[in-house]
Amino acid sequence: MMALWRIFRMVLREQPVALLRGALLGFVVLVMGAALLGLSGWFITASAAAGLAGVGATFDFFRPSAMVRFLALGRATARYGERILTHDATLRALEVLRLRLLGGLMAAPYPRMVRIRGAQALNRLTADIDALDGVPLRLFLPLLAGLAAQLVAFVVIWALVGLPVALWILLGYLIGAALIFWQTTRKTARLSRRTEAAAQAFRSRMIDLIRARRDLAVQGGLAAQAESTLNADDRRFEQWQQHDRAERLAGASLAFLGTLVAGGALWLGITLVQAGQLAAPFAGLAVFATLALAETIAPLRRAASDLGRMAEAARRVVRDTARPAPASSTATPTAGALQITDVTLHRPLSHLPLVEGFSLTIAPSETVALTGPSGSGKSTLLLAAAALHPVEAGQIALGGVSVADWPETALRDSVALLPQRSVLMAGTVAEALSLAAPSAPDSALWKVMEAVQMAQTLRARNGLQTPIGARGDGLSGGEARRLVLARVLLRNPKVLLLDEPTEGLDAATAKAVLSGARRLLPEAAILIAAHRSVEADFADRKISLA
Repeated sequence: MMALWRIFRMVLREQPVALLRGALLGFVVLVMGAALLGLSGWFITASAAAGLAGVGATFDFFRPSAMVRFLALGRATARYGERILTHDATLRALEVLRLRLLGGLMAAPYPRMVRIRGAQALNRLTADIDALDGVPLRLFLPLLAGLAAQLVAFVVIWALVGLPVALWILLGYLIGAALIFWQTTRKTARLSRRTEAAAQAFRSRMIDLIRARRDLAVQGGLAAQAESTLNADDRRFEQWQQHDRAERLAGASLAFLGTLVAGGALWLGITLVQAGQLAAPFAGLAVFATLALAETIAPLRRAASDLGRMAEAARRVVRDTARPAPASSTATPTAGALQITDVTLHRPLSHLPLVEGFSLTIAPSETVALTGPSGSGKSTLLLAAAALHPVEAGQIALGGVSVADWPETALRDSVALLPQRSVLMAGTVAEALSLAAPSAPDSALWKVMEAVQMAQTLRARNGLQTPIGARGDGLSGGEARRLVLARVLLRNPKVLLLDEPTEGLDAATAKAVLSGARRLLPEAAILIAAHRSVEADFADRKISLA
């Protein structure tokens, strides 16, 4: 519940005026509903009593009927305003929450960012924000408005009818609703989480089916993947049915509670009337008001149904929106040699050393190639040099200052990494390059395209406006590799870390690309994880990790 409360506080801070107005209107709706039915009950009973007593001609029908119309129209207007204000405020606040979540994930440690690259994790992020719209709309605002309306009704009924009836109504609704809510959440908390997990599994398999349809068709696995997707949909529907039954049972229990409390109020009213302690019209007022107050507990059905899903989403969002405090540092970013001193690195989630006691110094303008068999730690060492992998022992320093102590912005301005796998989003070549240099003129973009041997290819198409599909669709493997290398070169770093920079290129093109990169960055220290002889031969030095 603490996570849910923190989410509600976030939403309230973003849209305080609109939410408070909406909560006030929700309270007005409930009070006017109770007043409308209470007045109607009094009016009907008083009219009947006046007729039986033979004084119907002198009974004032006009003012009560006018008040009934006023309450009916006012309640409808207040309900409309409450819906508009609370939904608009919630949607605006969730927009801010999405931005905070994105900012928190962008500031997350590199291993955490790697884990959220999959489709399932991204679907989860989207579903979590969608689930949180119920925190203000179906949980806190209805509960607060309902509790306030119950307290106001208690005071009014106590004054007009009597303490026994008022106390029965208040305690009956509060205690009964609390028991139903608690019992329902014991079932639905688990069911709602399972239902959400099943929905995410179905969505992920459907996305995989659509994205990989060509490869699945070629490999003969399309029918099997389609069957797996349908099975996931069946499990999702089965979980939804169980969850829906629990929600319907909660609704039936709340309806029965309203009937029980109204029946008790009727029995108390009849008893008081027969004892001569209460006029019949006021007994009718209490019964009808009790029926109207059932609206104050009706939102508990959806709240109890979605509580597990909302709580899980809130815990994840609160965790991911918490940005780490910026590390205090007195380091002054300056250009200098990249120094790797007695470094020991472990594999992720392992205590076995991958690189042990390794030392290397790379001076500005020098190119060093790391060689060795696959799995010897070349890529991991590049990640550690970019401060994206923890160093178990030793130190990696730039300009005499450990990369772990550099301010993040200054480090990213000075060190650029081309990993083994890079992402190209749908758009144009110019848009892909603008991620590295948003304000770079076209002349600078063409210069870097010349360096990576892509200019002639682009001129034969649509220039810098050549479209790119998702994940670089429309480009060959070598073209996509050169484009992401060009994006890295646009950063103009002091240290350039390249992992398989010429993958997918023939030897002549690979040599030309490496030479172009050096021409663009003549002062940079370049460290290459070399998987090909052309990359190793280009370097000034070769260091083996075997």
